[in-house]
Amino acid sequence: MLFTLLSSVVGFTSCSNLDVEQPTLSDQEKATLQFMREEEKLAHDVYQYFYEKYRLNIFGNIASSEQTHMDAVLAIMVKYGVADVASNQKGVFNNITLQKLYNDLIAKGEISLANALTVGATIEDLDIKDLNDGIAATTNVDIDNLYEKLKCGSKNHMRAFTSQLSVEGVSYLPQFISKDQFSEIINGAHQQCGRL
Repeated sequence: MLFTLLSSVVGFTSCSNLDVEQPTLSDQEKATLQFMREEEKLAHDVYQYFYEKYRLNIFGNIASSEQTHMDAVLAIMVKYGVADVASNQKGVFNNITLQKLYNDLIAKGEISLANALTVGATIEDLDIKDLNDGIAATTNVDIDNLYEKLKCGSKNHMRAFTSQLSVEGVSYLPQFISKDQFSEIINGAHQQCGRL
């Protein structure tokens, strides 16, 4: 009797320790992760380029943050077995839309510091819009949490760039997110976004 009871307990314990199967991602979720990985890389590469050109700390500091964002996206991709298509070369992108955007933004930002800061605000504007879309298109908790934290970071970056632009006497008008969301962001306080 005791042996039978112990056997059933051991058997139950063994079953309960089985790994829970990882939920599968849709093709759209995989493609969005790959895109976000490269979009965070675009931000990093652009800011690093402008830091080297203008030696303004805002570019260097936010470039470091974007590296953290890139690494966080990659960690989720590895967890779910999503191929990383991002290039290791600075300024090189697999996605042709992002490659053209990078080239255009660098050309614009080379004209003046004010233009480079406007480019920074533009990147964060686009990033927030794409993260909003990514959040709306996923039911995966890991991806949702990741995108919410990335969006929190982008909001902080947007505040930093618009504040620096005001010092230059320039106002930024949102191109991708709504005026209401933009106003809420720039009038809000710096946020703690949690560990990525």
